[in-house]
Amino acid sequence: MHVFALLAAAATYASAAVLPARDATVCNGHAELCDRSYGNITFFGAHDSFAFSSDPLALARDQEVNITQQLNLGVRLLQAQAHNHSDTINFCHTSCALFNGGTVADYLAEVKTWLDANPNEVLTLLFTNPDGASLPGQWDPAFKSAGIDAMAYVPPSTPMKQSDWPTLGELINSGKRVVVFLDAGADGSDGGTVPYIQQEFPNIWETPFSVTDASFPCSVDRTAGPLPNDEHMYMINHSLNTNLLGTGIITSDPEDAPTTNGLESIFAHANNCTQFADGRAPNFILMDFVNIGQGAQAADTLNGF
Repeated sequence: MHVFALLAAAATYASAAVLPARDATVCNGHAELCDRSYGNITFFGAHDSFAFSSDPLALARDQEVNITQQLNLGVRLLQAQAHNHSDTINFCHTSCALFNGGTVADYLAEVKTWLDANPNEVLTLLFTNPDGASLPGQWDPAFKSAGIDAMAYVPPSTPMKQSDWPTLGELINSGKRVVVFLDAGADGSDGGTVPYIQQEFPNIWETPFSVTDASFPCSVDRTAGPLPNDEHMYMINHSLNTNLLGTGIITSDPEDAPTTNGLESIFAHANNCTQFADGRAPNFILMDFVNIGQGAQAADTLNGF
């Protein structure tokens, strides 16, 4: 396992300049993170966070535990895919007939309950919008109904360089400690913008998804200008999939999750990607079955703990 680049990145994180004392003394579980930029931190993420089931026959599931349990395990990035369903937007896996996780509004209400109980935590929400749901007409009302709109960070400009983000302490003390990204439509192409819903790809590049190669070869799979890739934050899609009985149907692989979600596999993937990010560790590690393996420990190690 090659960890040298990761340890170097962790040392860079730990050497960040100490800023004046703030009200928040512990941020995302560590005092040291209060003075560290949001863009210079690795966050543990849950892929298809809504698609949870303890039933091993539920082939469309990507998680085994619910949203609150994921957050309590240390997840600080929740990812989900939304679809139009019965005149509202629901979080669904590919289609709402395959796996319907309920309305976006209800999901956000659960997240808000957890945020209220954990006032020193910064959370990222990364949602996909394949049906082109309207930001002002559908997404914003869902955030407003949960009260998360008032907690969402509005950047001074967009996109934001990786090095220009505020610290976790600044986000917490401002009350704006939820960072929201959308993969499509946040540029206004689907009928208007909402200031706190940011475009994903001008800010974050991703590695390939639906990976079936356990070695997780790294490449920049999705990105957008105007910033160069090394000024983006970036996310590794660290979830292994399998071709179901050779049918061509790709599903997540729970049997391999203990290995996939182990430190060796995560660090190897992260190391493979530092070449595209000026030596930096990933900002987000997106995983299936977050209750299995060592995802939270991996993020802590990459953050220098």
